[in-house]
Amino acid sequence: QVQLVESGGGLVQAGGSLRLSCAASGRTLSMYAMGWFRQAPGKEREFVARISQRASTSYVESVKGRFTISRDNGENTVYLQMNALKPEDTAVYYCAADRSTIMRRDAKSYDYWGQGTQVTVSS
Repeated sequence: QVQLVESGGGLVQAGGSLRLSCAASGRTLSMYAMGWFRQAPGKEREFVARISQRASTSYVESVKGRFTISRDNGENTVYLQMNALKPEDTAVYYCAADRSTIMRRDAKSYDYWGQGTQVTVSS
């Protein structure tokens, strides 16, 4: 069992930056690939980024060059650095853990989820 807690969300103006954190407890984070997803009102949950157990990364096209996912296994924490934020980035952001080593973007494939943190980008 893995417990995930996100933090770092908030209100920011367009063009600004935020860094989200996802702290894990219960099991060693290094065993899991970690993903960030987001869900805007009235929309389905969307894949944002993933980092594998070996730190390979993958991003949805809309955030490439602006967002960076990273992990600190010693701190059992995963980060999402978000720069050049746009109003369309507004959503609840969730982190999730996946035991598989296969690079996957389907939310249904992930085993554990945090409660989410709100990110609001004003224009």
